[in-house]
Amino acid sequence: MLVVPPVVGGVLGGWSWRHALLLVAWLVGYLAFHAAGLWLRSGRRVRYRRPVVAYGAAALALLAGLLVAAPGLLRWAPVFAALLAASLVASLRRADRSWWNDAVTVGAACLLTPVAAGLGTGTPAAGAVWPATGVLAAYFLGTVPYVKSLIRDRDDPRVLRASVAYHVVVVVPLALVDPLLGVVGVLLAARAAVVPWRWPRLRPGAIGAGEVVATLVVTAAVLVAV
Repeated sequence: MLVVPPVVGGVLGGWSWRHALLLVAWLVGYLAFHAAGLWLRSGRRVRYRRPVVAYGAAALALLAGLLVAAPGLLRWAPVFAALLAASLVASLRRADRSWWNDAVTVGAACLLTPVAAGLGTGTPAAGAVWPATGVLAAYFLGTVPYVKSLIRDRDDPRVLRASVAYHVVVVVPLALVDPLLGVVGVLLAARAAVVPWRWPRLRPGAIGAGEVVATLVVTAAVLVAV
C-alpha cells in the first residue's frame, strides 16, 4: 500500500529523479508516523521518544529537499496535514485499528498516485490518473474488512458479510472503468467469500503472501487498463 500508489503515479507521469526522493521521503515519513503513533498510544513514554525524533527529523529534511525540487507539492499540504492529524488523534484515543482510521491511512497512501504523477516528465491525463487512484483506493479499502475477517474479527460473521458485500458492490464501478478491472473485481469478491470460509485459520504469513500476489495483479491490471 505504501509503494504501489507512487509507483503507479510514476509510470503514468513519466519517471523522474524526483520520484526517488518522493519515495524515500514517503517511506521515512511513514516510519516517523508509526513511531509517533506508538508514542501516543503508550502515554508518551520516554522509550518511544527517540524514534519519533530521529525519524521525524529525517522525514522533515527529506520533505524540505523534495519541496525545494518541487515546490508545487505545497498544494497538497492541507490535505495530508488533515489526514495525518486525524490518524494521530486515533492513536491518541487508542483507536488506531479502527475502520475509520484504516480508511484514512488508505486514503493518504492512494493520494500518492496523483502526487507522483504530477512529478513526472510528461503531462499525465486526468482521465488516467484519477481512475487509477480510485481503483487502487477501492482495492486497498477492501483489504481492511477482508484481512479483519481472517485475523482480528474472524469469529464475527458481520465482518465477513461486510467484506463480501463490499467486494461485490465494487465490481460494478471497476467494470465501468475497464472490463479487465471488472474481471479482477470478480476474482477479489470470490476470494473475500471463499478464503475465510475454506481456510478460516490461515497464518498471518500466508495471508500476507496472498495480499502481495493480489496487489501485484491489481497493479498490473490498473496499468494495462488506464
